[in-house]
Amino acid sequence: MDMSGEQRIGASVEKVWEALNDVEVLKASIPGCQSLEKTSETEMSATVTLKIGPVKAKFNGEVELTNLNPPHSYTIVGEGKGGIAGFAKGGADVKLTEDGDGTILTYTAKADVGGKIAQLGSRLIDSTSKKLAGQFFEKFGEIVEGNGKAVS
Repeated sequence: MDMSGEQRIGASVEKVWEALNDVEVLKASIPGCQSLEKTSETEMSATVTLKIGPVKAKFNGEVELTNLNPPHSYTIVGEGKGGIAGFAKGGADVKLTEDGDGTILTYTAKADVGGKIAQLGSRLIDSTSKKLAGQFFEKFGEIVEGNGKAVS
């Protein structure tokens, strides 16, 4: 499954970049995120609970930031295991472009799922993924612009 999109955020490229690397901002932005911990400068471990159709699963996973080009772009790759529900793995290229007094955040993501959740059908998985991505970027934008709180 492939997804792409963009969002304008009313903050400087540097402020958006800082937020993309801030564990508390990411944790507050990721739908269903229960924990997110930095394990190195470029690696994090996460626990996320998601409901996809009739299947609710708790995923434990690792995330790594690669192709770092501060403050303009990076690639985020990760994999999560959800027990009998299956697994999810994927990545996204994230790019920041100055737009007047704001920033255009562009992403291109690829994801793959297996196990019980893969049996739900690609339409349900695609629509759920797009909805979750939309929720993430909406919340992320609110926090970076100062309209939301990055608290656990």
